[in-house]
This record gives sequence, C-alpha cells and structure tokens, in this order.
Amino acid sequence: MKFTDGRRRVVIEDVTPQIDAGSHPVRRIVGDEVQVSAAIYADGHDLLAARILYHHRTERRWRSAPLKADGNDVWRGSFPVDRIGGWSFTVQGWIDRFETWAHDLKKRLDAQTTGRGLNISAAESDPRDIALVFRSGAMLVHEASLRARGADARRLLDAASLLDRLAQDKTTPYEYPFSPEIHQLMATYADLRRATEFEPELPVMADRERACFSAWYEMFPRSASAIPGQHGTFADVEKQLPQIARMGFDVLYLPPIHPIGRAFRKGPNNSAVAGPDAVGSPWAIGDREAIPCGIGNVKQNDDCGGHKSIHPQLGTFADFDRLVQSAKTHGMEIALDIAFQCSPDHPWLAEHPNWFQIRPDGSIQYAENPPKKYQDIYPLNFESADWRRLWGELYSVFEFWIERGVRVFRVDNPHTKALPFWEWCLDKLNTKYPDVIFLAEAFTRPHVMYGLAKRGFTQSYTYFTWRNTKAELTSYLEEITRPPVSEFFRPNFWPNTPDILHKTLQEGGRPAFMLRLVLAATLSSNYGIYGPAYELTENRPAKPAPGKTESEEYLNSEKYEIRQRDRNAPDSLVPLITLLNGIRRANPALHANESLRFHAIDNPNLLCYSKSTANFGNTILIAVNLDPFHEQTGWTDLDLDAIGVLAQRDFAVEDLLNGKNYMWRDRRNYVALQPGIQPAHIFRIVR
Repeated sequence: MKFTDGRRRVVIEDVTPQIDAGSHPVRRIVGDEVQVSAAIYADGHDLLAARILYHHRTERRWRSAPLKADGNDVWRGSFPVDRIGGWSFTVQGWIDRFETWAHDLKKRLDAQTTGRGLNISAAESDPRDIALVFRSGAMLVHEASLRARGADARRLLDAASLLDRLAQDKTTPYEYPFSPEIHQLMATYADLRRATEFEPELPVMADRERACFSAWYEMFPRSASAIPGQHGTFADVEKQLPQIARMGFDVLYLPPIHPIGRAFRKGPNNSAVAGPDAVGSPWAIGDREAIPCGIGNVKQNDDCGGHKSIHPQLGTFADFDRLVQSAKTHGMEIALDIAFQCSPDHPWLAEHPNWFQIRPDGSIQYAENPPKKYQDIYPLNFESADWRRLWGELYSVFEFWIERGVRVFRVDNPHTKALPFWEWCLDKLNTKYPDVIFLAEAFTRPHVMYGLAKRGFTQSYTYFTWRNTKAELTSYLEEITRPPVSEFFRPNFWPNTPDILHKTLQEGGRPAFMLRLVLAATLSSNYGIYGPAYELTENRPAKPAPGKTESEEYLNSEKYEIRQRDRNAPDSLVPLITLLNGIRRANPALHANESLRFHAIDNPNLLCYSKSTANFGNTILIAVNLDPFHEQTGWTDLDLDAIGVLAQRDFAVEDLLNGKNYMWRDRRNYVALQPGIQPAHIFRIVR
C-alpha cells in the first residue's frame, strides 16, 4: 500500500455485476437500470456514504448515482444505461463525517431531556459538550461551503453561522438545528479527499433491444425462385418478405451469399462427386473466376470472388442493397452469415497462401471432422506468421457489409477461430458500430461458448436442440438464465438448422415440431427456425456416416442443392408460427429470460414454467406436453409468489393459443394436453 493511501479507511469488496474481475463487460439493453451491490465497511463506528460513478465510453465526465445501505455492510443502488455502446462504472465510498456528527448530536440532544441516548446518559449530556459539538459541526459545514458554489455556498455558510451562534448562546435544551435540505447539500458537497474507489473500473455493454428479443427465419436465397429448378435471386427473396414478416419474424438470415468454389465441389447429400449442374455448398466460399475485378459494380480494390463479393446468380450489389432496404420497410433486418473459411478457388489462396495450414507435402490442409471430410473448404491458420494482416482483412469483411447497411451477423463456427482475434475484432466493431448484433454459431464445450460471449458475441446458439426431457430442460435453463451466466450470455434457441435434424423431430413428426416450436419461442426471448423445412415438418435424415448408427443431417440437404417448396402447403405450421410470434410480441413477459421460473407438476412428461414483467404487469404461465405420441395429464403445484398471485386465491387465465378463459384454483390445477392437437397452454394471467 502506498503511504498516501493510509488514511483511506473504507474497504470496498464484492462489487456486482462484474465478469472475471472486470475483464469482460456485463451485457444489458439500452434503457435498463444496472443494479449494483457492494460490501462497504470501515473500522470503528463512523457512518459511511457511497455512490456509483458511471459514464458512457464517449463521455469524459463521470455521472453519479447513490448507494444505500441494505444491512450487514451491503450497499445497493442502480444507474441507467440510456445509450447503446460501452459503459464503465465503479463504486466510491467514504467516511461521512457530517452524518456521523449529526448522529452523535441527535443522541446527545435526546439524552439531555429523556436520558434515552445510546451510551450517553442525561447526566453525561453536559450543555458545554453540546456547544463544543456545535462548533465541530460548524467547521464541517464551513468546509463544505468552500466546495460549493453560488446559492448553495451561501446556504451552507448560513448553516455554519447558525451552529456558531448556538454554541455561543448556550441555550438549553437545545433542538436539532438542520432541515433535510442541509443534509442533502452536505451530501452533494461531501469531502471526498480520502474516498476509496473500487478498482478496476467495471465495463457494461448496452445493446439495442433486438439483441434481447428477436425471432429469426433462415432461408437459402438460391431456393427462393418460384420456377422449379431455377436458381433463386435477391429479387425472389424480396417477393417473400411480406409473408415472412406476416409470420412475425424480424430477422431474415441468409447463409453465405458469396461465390462458391469449383474445385472439389460437393454434390447432393455431400457427395464427393459433383455433376456439371451441382451448385455446391455456400460455405465453400470463393471463386476468383466468378467476377473479374473492375467489371460492373465491383471495384478494383474489392476481393474479387471472395468474402466481399456476391454470387453472380443471386444478383448485383444494387439488388442486395434493395433487399436490405425492402426488409426494413417490412420491419425486418437481413442477417448475413460470416464464415471465415475458403474454397480452393478463393483469391486469398493465391494472394496469401501463408494464411493457411501447409501440409508436409506442400498441399493446403482442408477441413475435417472425422469421419466427415470437407475437401471443398480450407480453414484459416490463426498461428500464421502474417497473423496481423489476416486479422485486419477479416475485420474488414465485417466492415464492408456493415457499410452496406447490414447490422446483424450470424458467425459460422467461431469456436474454431482464435479467441484473441474475436476479442480484438468485436471490441473494435462494437466501439465503432455499437448497434451491430453478432450471433455465435458455436456448438462446443460450455467454457468455449461462454468465452465467446464474454469476448463480444451478442447472442449464441445453445444446447437446446439436445435438451428434450424435463430434467434436461430445467437444469439447462436454470444455468443460462441466472447469474453469473446470464450477465454475459444471451441464448438463441433453434429447434433445427440446415446441419441439425434432431432425433426428436425425426421420430416425433409434426407433434414434435409443434412442441419444440412452443418451447423455443417461449423459453428463450431469442429464437429461430430454418425454413421452409421447419414449417413443412421435414424430418427425413440422411444415411448415417460409416461407423455411425444415426444421422442429424437432412436427406437431400439444401446445403448442397436447390430445394423449392411451398410453405403454405396443407398441414404447414405457418398458422401456429404466426400465432406464437404474435403472442411473443404482445406480451412483454416473453421479451426477456431473467424472470423464468419452473413450477412443479406431477408428470415427468409435462413442463410448467412462467415469465413475468416487473411488478407482474404481464405474467405468462405455460404448460407443455413433452411427449409427441401420447396425451399427458397432471396436477400443478404453482409457486404463487413467482406469478404474483396471493395464496388461496382463485385467478383468471386466458389461453392465448385457443382464446378460451378459465378460472384456476390456487396452486393445484389439472392439465391435460394432446400432442398434435393441444400440445401446450400459454396462459396470460388476467389481473
């Protein structure tokens, strides 16, 4: 400890919220109140004062908000984050000499007439001592007047003079001389010379609302044409925007839109042999022969045929810009897939071969996930000696599309890229473009997934697809919707993706699609589906890989061929999807995850849970049948406090799925749910 710190007696510990001692920001939504707590104490019996200091990263001056003692040396307070972007806060505590003085004086004044003063008897309450206390107080108030300005300084000078006069008059019994206004002025101009500040400053990232509440729809633009067998275009996607918007989605996510490599191009069902008409995988990015530099709307400095180019069959940059603007007119945003990998034909292979892993025979290492082989994809080498230029180029890919109006990105396999890169890249992007949202497609180990979130990813894919039983769902949701994980990790639930067709959907058919949709849309405030495969309940898996007994790949996967389908076909789930998204938008309780509470129900195939807004202005109570084959019944045992209902009180509910109204009887109520017909209740509690 430095010698100059020796008189700072206040200790500050256990400040929350914070992530890894301030190494990473906690995440909030603009408009939130950040709730702060800390243990603040000192030696002896002096009274303390404390406050929060906070500011947006663009502000030079600190703002402040009070902290109040909440018992046992714990102090609590809050501050608003009223702008998107990065914030910092710390906690400051000090000995409050004025309030300590006032507390002592009040005890002495009380003892002079009643003898009730703590540790001060009436006999000991000598008027001469009180006069001396007045003089001590006058010194404190006078010092504060020197820190004040204008009318405040004059009022404090008058208060100090009053104490001096009272000390001289020696009139007994004395009365307490100050109003609450003087106490407020003394707090405003407190002596902070020996205040303790918590170190380090703690970061907060305030995101826009869509970071917390969104509904994503994924579709392949090359499958958007209404003409069978014809390659779709951005214009074809634009024609589908009205229906996708009517379904209630606000993010339209497109897999990679870049030129696709020709070398080792994969055929249908990931076949290593591709015919002349094979369209290949959009994730095999790069074809330097697709768009010659300097032709059309491609500038000389663009990476011709790479991550800053558009597949020529999809359209031009003008077509893309029109699609982005058209989506906005329908209340949606276009999300692009950023996949940092290359086909053998990517221009980076010729220009920067040292950005890739070179094998002993001089060839470049292609991607593998045994037994799968991806000869059409080359991963980047983040241990390259030229890593600085590699980082700069990858950063520029994001910036290129941001400057074209894209503000939402789904990042492919970020866990296979260096974490230090993401920390640098996303911090730089978040600083310059704080409204951008990054979704991490990372199905990997928990610490890695959480590490990506800490380093700047706004949302993340999850294990939801593989959590299907009551115990699995309850345990997992309680982990990710409670601190400390919820302070930095925002889940986005996907019941299917082009890569994942879970066994539950394969075997459970349409009822399984219905119940998993309800779970995704109500358990998580962010969710998405891959369509039209989902609304058409496609559930035929590809043949298992050698040595495997099961496959989660789609048969005739759209990753390798054009698939044109009618999402309004008979038995489509479009009506249910539309209804669910409407329920989500109309009920603020479903816009966040922190209030999620599970309720007991005596059937392991039934899941019961609720979400509420602050003060229970809106409460949603949900029961879902997890069995896609059989009707399930059971009795609830509700936690009435969690839904804002008094014990032994009947309450009305409206089922938002069927429009019916019911009276529920206290904690225990009977539930019967039929798969495929009534897979769930979504009750709004009527206040």
